[in-house]
Amino acid sequence: MLTYVLLPFVAPFLGFAPGIGPGVGLVIGVIALIANFFSIRRFWVADHKWKYHVTVLHIAVIGLLIALLYFDIKALI
Repeated sequence: MLTYVLLPFVAPFLGFAPGIGPGVGLVIGVIALIANFFSIRRFWVADHKWKYHVTVLHIAVIGLLIALLYFDIKALI
């Protein structure tokens, strides 16, 4: 819901307020990182047959999220 309903309509208005966009991005990025870690853990606890594939995918997403968090922090400073 956040990605497809709320953000497409709210994000353009965040551009009018300096510092708000990166702050929101920072919060969403941290929540996404936590969700990825819990998802990895869930696959490993369940001993899912695709746990290695999913872990690699999540690590790639975590890498991208860390890059986005870096740019958000840089924009806030």
